[in-house]
Amino acid sequence: MSKGKAIIFSAPSGAGKTTIVRHLLSVTEFHLSFSVSATSRPIRGHEINGKDYFFISPEEFRTRAEAGDFLEWEEVYKDQYYGTLHAEIERIWSEGKNVIFDVDVIGGLNLKKHFGNNGFAVFVQPPNIEVLRSRLHNRSTEAAEKIAVRIAKAQEEMSYSPQFDYVLINDQLEIALQDAERIVREFLQS
Repeated sequence: MSKGKAIIFSAPSGAGKTTIVRHLLSVTEFHLSFSVSATSRPIRGHEINGKDYFFISPEEFRTRAEAGDFLEWEEVYKDQYYGTLHAEIERIWSEGKNVIFDVDVIGGLNLKKHFGNNGFAVFVQPPNIEVLRSRLHNRSTEAAEKIAVRIAKAQEEMSYSPQFDYVLINDQLEIALQDAERIVREFLQS
C-alpha cells in the first residue's frame, strides 16, 4: 500500500481546529480525507457515529488498545479515551488520499512522532485564554464546571505548542483559514 501524507491539527478544546479542518477538507486539490478517531466519551446531540467519531464503550476501547488496534491513544479525561485506529489510516491511504487529523494535543504529538517527515503537525492556538473561555461558553454544549476543566487543561496544552511544526493563531477566522491553506499546500508540495 502506498503511503500518503499526514496532516495533524491539534489544539485546546474551543480553539477552532475542527472549523479549520472542515475548511481544508473542502479544498479538493489537497486530496484530504478525515481520520475518524475512536472515543469512549458520550455522543453529543449533533454527532454521528462513524462520521464524527467511532463511539465505543470504555471497556471496548481498553480491549482494542490491548489488542494493538490503535496507532495512538490516550485517556484524556477519566474513562474518556481517544485514539487513532490503524485500520482508519490504511483505509484512507488505500484510496490514494492524504490523511488529516483533528486530535488532542498529546495525540497530535504522538502522531507527529509516528509519521516523522511524512507528517505535518499544526497547533491551533487561541489569541488568549479569555477568548477561549468565551468560545467554550458560547458553544453551550457543556456545563460551567466542564468548561473550567477544559480551560485548566488548555493552559497546560498550550505549553506544548513549541513541539509542533507550526503554531497557527486563530484570532480572525478568515486569516487563520488562509494561513492553514498556505501551510498545508507548502507541506503537500514538499
